[in-house]
Amino acid sequence: MSADLAQRMQAHLQATLAPERLEVIDESYQHHGHAGANGTGFGTHFRVRIAASQFAGLSRVARHRLVYDSLQDFIAQGVHALAIEANVP
Repeated sequence: MSADLAQRMQAHLQATLAPERLEVIDESYQHHGHAGANGTGFGTHFRVRIAASQFAGLSRVARHRLVYDSLQDFIAQGVHALAIEANVP
């Protein structure tokens, strides 16, 4: 389940932001018992490491907003937290 969700999030980010580097990691197991955890250890807390040329000239907040906005459908379906590392390649 988790790998599938991470793969779907990665495919979506690849299609919408065309990054040069991208990694989506499910870190839900590290948040057992925390707010938003679903008790399975999967599918709620993710780290996104992304580098895209279109981030050039944008503030850190603007970069994060692009990633966050791109993943709104996933957030609406139960992704509780995103740790975003967005850089220019």
